[in-house]
Amino acid sequence: MRALLKLIQLEIRKNKLAGMLKGVAIANLAIFVFMLLLTYVDSEGSGSGEFNTYAEMFSGLYVLVKATFVVFASVVLSKLVIDEYKNNTITLLFMYPISRKKLLGAKIIIVFLFTLISIFVTDVLISALLIGLNSFTHAIPGQLDLAVIPGEMIRIGADAAYAAGIGLIPLYIGMRKKSVPATIVTAVLLVSVSASDFGNFQPGNLVGFSIFLSLLGVAIAYLSIRNIEQKDIA
Repeated sequence: MRALLKLIQLEIRKNKLAGMLKGVAIANLAIFVFMLLLTYVDSEGSGSGEFNTYAEMFSGLYVLVKATFVVFASVVLSKLVIDEYKNNTITLLFMYPISRKKLLGAKIIIVFLFTLISIFVTDVLISALLIGLNSFTHAIPGQLDLAVIPGEMIRIGADAAYAAGIGLIPLYIGMRKKSVPATIVTAVLLVSVSASDFGNFQPGNLVGFSIFLSLLGVAIAYLSIRNIEQKDIA
């Protein structure tokens, strides 16, 4: 376990992933501005924004955050894994006297945790900002029932975990094609399907659908590293 943690630290330093926090901050700002527009700009002449209740606002925010960071995860996945295969630097990396499984596993764990933490923190932060702002503007009528907050925190945590798993699905296409664009396009297609609205039916709101995709992502990650010791990388 200690060796795996050391590998994770080395991967973060080697790929300068701390610098991606700037990208996360920019994504947070963009999401916040977009949510402000939805909350306060009247698009249909109804005299109010898109949300009539806090529940609607939370749902809209969660979908937007999840979509943003699943795509962001594909960018991190490309940087940590796909680029290594595309440029064949993974061969040099696997020459070190360290288990291939641990090396690739460390990279996948970084992507998973990055997505989970980014989504959780973003949901909590922007929700708090919107609630605080609405307490002055009252764009969303009514008072927030504080009793719903524990349930929302559980929902945020579950959504973050599901999305972290979903963010690993593009690994399959990326490793087969050894292509960064293919990896990112796969993520975009995934979030497009999840966020699509078929009448009153939105797949991304179904817990079963999210769990299925999340488990699929975890299975893909497992299969990617299961036989990596015997696999020919060339």
